[in-house]
Amino acid sequence: MRVRILGLIGAVVVVAVIAGLLHVTEVGLAGQAATGAQSEPSLRTPWGEPDLQGIWTDEFDTPFERPERFGDRALMTAEEQAALDEQRAGLISRDQRVERGTELDVAGAYNAVFLSFKRTSRRTSLIVDPASGRVPARTPEAQARAAEDREFRLALLRSTDTCKNESVACRGGEYDPTPSPRRSEPAPRYNTGRMNRHDDPEDGSGGDRCLSGQLTAFGTAFGGSFRRIVQTPGGVSMFYDVGQGQGFQRNIVMNGSPHLPDTIRQWWGDSRGHWEGDTLVIDVTNFGSKSDFRGSRENLHLVERWTRTGPETLDYEVRIDDPTVWVQPWTVKQEFRKQSDQENRIYYEPRCHEGNYGLPALLIGRRLDEQKYEEGTGPEPFSLDTATCVNGLEGLDD
Repeated sequence: MRVRILGLIGAVVVVAVIAGLLHVTEVGLAGQAATGAQSEPSLRTPWGEPDLQGIWTDEFDTPFERPERFGDRALMTAEEQAALDEQRAGLISRDQRVERGTELDVAGAYNAVFLSFKRTSRRTSLIVDPASGRVPARTPEAQARAAEDREFRLALLRSTDTCKNESVACRGGEYDPTPSPRRSEPAPRYNTGRMNRHDDPEDGSGGDRCLSGQLTAFGTAFGGSFRRIVQTPGGVSMFYDVGQGQGFQRNIVMNGSPHLPDTIRQWWGDSRGHWEGDTLVIDVTNFGSKSDFRGSRENLHLVERWTRTGPETLDYEVRIDDPTVWVQPWTVKQEFRKQSDQENRIYYEPRCHEGNYGLPALLIGRRLDEQKYEEGTGPEPFSLDTATCVNGLEGLDD
């Protein structure tokens, strides 16, 4: 809980030391001596570049993909927006629990207290291209990989009540009380998701291992999504504070040099930036095979565009491409608003990696399950679902 609290607090604060070392020119000083009043805000740095500096976040909730009921409409009506706001307001105080002390009660332990609720946007999706507002279809190659991965994970679930009760998490699988012969197989490719096995650390999901921070990041209800942008002559640095403490920093190379050799791979890729007018354009390649964005790994290619549109506003647009995963490139757009440097001057570092007791506890818990089973005091460990966390809970939000 301490890690979560610090992460949530850190989601709205800034690195005060960095802020003190850098000169941020949000307000021009011309004419102050004569009039005693501040001039209009300056949107350029002292060295003449567009000034993107500050703490930024999106202040509206927008679906990532467009709900089918909106068709090709990019905006909902004012009446639809008001109705959705009213509906969502009823979720803020919800406490959806089942019988106290049961396994299902623990599985549903998160309620609205842990979530961030924002106003509803009139936009019907963050995806602006294609016109459907939805992620393009996967290539046959990507579909085959996803099917192989799904089949493996269902095999590890087959002897659990999740499959016995025909839960949505077991859709496509069948219940068999006999543990799967695949229980000791390695995952089809490097594991980044949660599976019903904890023999090794790599069996845990990226989030369980504090490896969930990735590009590109679009935020989460668990802690919001904040960016701190800092500029120096010839350099740009961005700090991301997202989720429950999964913060990370990326440095943008601005000297015009080419990307790293193909043999060098990085978790957040290799970012090379340049200015096109007032827009910072960042080309990102060289991702590794151990990070995963919707099925895309080492072939992921991003082209980001950051544009200051006013004293308090910043537009972000990213073109996402991987010809081995999607049949066409696609584009996401967000609008960010500047946050107060003064109100966010205190900073609690939101690090998930240090002091993370969750992953060791998952490994120890499975060893204890195995010990109880060998002693005849507990069930077969593979009859327990430690992967989906939704057994029996589907439909409660309907």
